[in-house]
Amino acid sequence: MPKGYTVKTLADVPDVLGDYPGEMHMLTYELETDQVALTYRRMPQHTGGKGSYGHRHRSQEEVYFVLEGELQFKLGDDVIDVPAGSAVRVPASTWRSVWNDKPEDAELVIVSTKAATPEEAEAELLADFWPE
Repeated sequence: MPKGYTVKTLADVPDVLGDYPGEMHMLTYELETDQVALTYRRMPQHTGGKGSYGHRHRSQEEVYFVLEGELQFKLGDDVIDVPAGSAVRVPASTWRSVWNDKPEDAELVIVSTKAATPEEAEAELLADFWPE
C-alpha cells in the first residue's frame, strides 16, 4: 500500500537548463503531483530573460517566491525589483520575464496549478520582450 506522500531532493530531479548557468528543477513530475506545479530555480548574476524572450501561459497563473537575493521582473511594460522574502502573482495572460542583475545568486520557487495536458502547460513566447 502506498504511503500517500513523496519526498524528493533537488539532486533527485534533473536540471533542465543544461549548459545555461544556474539550475532549474521542475519538481512537479518527479513528485507526481495531482494539482500543483512546483519549480526551483537558482540564477547567477546576469542570467534570465533580459535581452531575450518573455512568456505567458494559456491558463496558468504563476506565483514566484524569491528565497534569496533580489530579482528584476518585467511584467508587461513594468520592470520591478523584488527582494528575498517577496512573492509575485502573475496572471496567465501577462507577459513576463525574470533577470538577476546582482552579483549574488538568487533563488526562487515558482508555483502554479498543474496543467491538465501538455498543450495547456505550454508557454507562448515573445521574442525581444526585454531588450538590453
